Amino acid sequence: MHFFHYKGDRLFAEEIPVEEIAEAVGTPCYIYSHRTLVRHYRAFDEAFKEVPHLICYSVKANSNIAILKVFVDEGSGLDIVSGGELYRALKAGVDPAKVVFSGVGKREEEIEYALNAGILMFNVESHQELLAIDRVAGRLGKKARIAIRVNPDVDPKTHPYISTGLKKNKFGIESERAIEEYLYARDNLKNLEIVGIDTHIGSQITQISPFVDALKRTRELIGHLKEEGIEIRYLDVGGGLGITYDREEPPHPSRYGQAVIEATRGLDLTLVFEPGRVMSGNAGILVTKVLYTKETSEKRFVIVDAAMNDLARPSLYNSYHAIKPVRLEEGREEIVADVVGPICETGDFFARDREIVRPEPGELLAIMSAGAYGFSMSSNYNSRPRAAEVLVRDDRWHLIRERESYEDLIRGETIPF
Repeated sequence: MHFFHYKGDRLFAEEIPVEEIAEAVGTPCYIYSHRTLVRHYRAFDEAFKEVPHLICYSVKANSNIAILKVFVDEGSGLDIVSGGELYRALKAGVDPAKVVFSGVGKREEEIEYALNAGILMFNVESHQELLAIDRVAGRLGKKARIAIRVNPDVDPKTHPYISTGLKKNKFGIESERAIEEYLYARDNLKNLEIVGIDTHIGSQITQISPFVDALKRTRELIGHLKEEGIEIRYLDVGGGLGITYDREEPPHPSRYGQAVIEATRGLDLTLVFEPGRVMSGNAGILVTKVLYTKETSEKRFVIVDAAMNDLARPSLYNSYHAIKPVRLEEGREEIVADVVGPICETGDFFARDREIVRPEPGELLAIMSAGAYGFSMSSNYNSRPRAAEVLVRDDRWHLIRERESYEDLIRGETIPF
């Protein structure tokens, strides 16, 4: 559930008309609902109230420090994949002891930054990374807490680009080799402390069964480790629970929680979760203005001022985002059109052959479910300034990121000769 709704003929973000915000900050702009973010966090947290657990919101989904602060204030930890995300996490006030560091390509300076900050643990994805973390920890005179990310070879039944738990994916260490890596770390890498095991099979998963299958295999591995004298304190289940963009029917966090609790019953450890999209996806919209409409002998086009550099998901994954008028107008005809942006790529689209009410130039449209992997994946392609971001709370709104200027586009560049 989210708090973007119509009152009469106008779309509201909580208690504020969307057009009021767009008139003040311009378009394109992202608008987030504080009430939705909090509701989603609490629903997820409530699902695991009966067991020891730690929620670490996935920073990559939406990394604005104001969004991170909303979750931190609710008690959340954060899941990071870079030094830059750690910097953001600390600026948002997170307790470093609630930070997990994931990702296949951690640089040594990032590992050092995380060790000095005092994070909870590294989710390790390769043998060479184990060696690197041990080396850096030894140089600093510290013990690095680690979990090994195990690739359970489970099909998450999602888009192949966001599947992460199959043997052919770049993530994690195959289950068959994981025990060897744990034993090697215990016996040879004295600057490491083994505290956990990690598994993450993908993103936008709308069925419970892949999670359960992965946990069954991980549970077996935990049993083997215990036989070898290695006690696991944290089981990082990862993230990946999907949301409704179109007709998907993902399980409610309560159902997901019941399944995970049952699959891990009796393990006597702390569950760690890395939800991202399920927290922020439906808590944000991208507001854009219609520039022109255009008809050819084959197609109708609605050309808007947002583009694939603002929201890349349709171009990358051919993903669906609902598109709604910010102001309803009675009597308008429905047309079938492509909704496209100004970028010089045929792949710059938000919808293809979509039935929509015919808009007029100057009107505003809301691209829904844009709160995750929207701004965080945006770019300056075609030298387009990135969009403004706004956070709404009840009847107040705050500009949480200014729109970039042309000067911002060339900051740091020099002409040498």
